[in-house]
Amino acid sequence: MSNFKELYELDVNHKTKEKSGLKYLSWAWAWAEFKKVNSDATYSVDLYDGKPYLGDDILGYMVSTTVTVGDLTIPMHLPVLDGANKAQKAEDYTYKTKYAEKECKAASMFDINTAIMRCLTKNLAMFGLGLYIYAGEDIPSVDLTPDLMSLKDLEFLRKGFSEQLTESSFCSQWKLNKLEDLHQVSFDNAVKYIGDNK
Repeated sequence: MSNFKELYELDVNHKTKEKSGLKYLSWAWAWAEFKKVNSDATYSVDLYDGKPYLGDDILGYMVSTTVTVGDLTIPMHLPVLDGANKAQKAEDYTYKTKYAEKECKAASMFDINTAIMRCLTKNLAMFGLGLYIYAGEDIPSVDLTPDLMSLKDLEFLRKGFSEQLTESSFCSQWKLNKLEDLHQVSFDNAVKYIGDNK
C-alpha cells in the first residue's frame, strides 16, 4: 500500500528544474525516492497500436503512464509540448501571440520520450511525491515550523561543507535564505546531498 503522507511531506525543492516558468522534478530522482518508500512499485508506458503515444493531426500527441503500488493503480496522461508549452504535432506550425508570430516545431522521438518521463513524474505525484509542486505551492502544505533543524544537526551539516560545496551554495541550491531555515524532515536528504557533492 502506498504511503501518501510520507511522500507528500518529502521536500523535493532541491531536485526541481524550471522551464518557461514551470517547475519540473527530475524523473530519475523521483523514481528512486518513490521506490525507497514503495519498493514493490512498478510503472508502465501505455501503448497505442504498438506506439508509446497517441497522435491526432489537429490536436497533437499525448502520452500516458500507469503506476501500481500494491493493489492501487493510477494512470496519468500528458500532452507532448514544446518549450513554450504549445502542443507539438506531426508538422511544424505557426501561431500568433500578442507580439509576434511564433513557430512550434514538429514532435520528435526525443520530445515523446521527454513527455513520457514527465508523465511518469506527474503520475508519482498522484501518490504524493511532489504533489504540492503541481498545486503551485513552494513547500508541502504541512506545518513544519516546529521541526526546524536542531543546533546539533546544523553543526553536523556544517562539518560536511567544503571548497566545492559551501554553505552558501548549498542554501542557494536548496532555495534557503540560511541553513537554519532547513527543516528537520530534510536532514537525511541534506546529508546525502552534501556527501555526494563534496
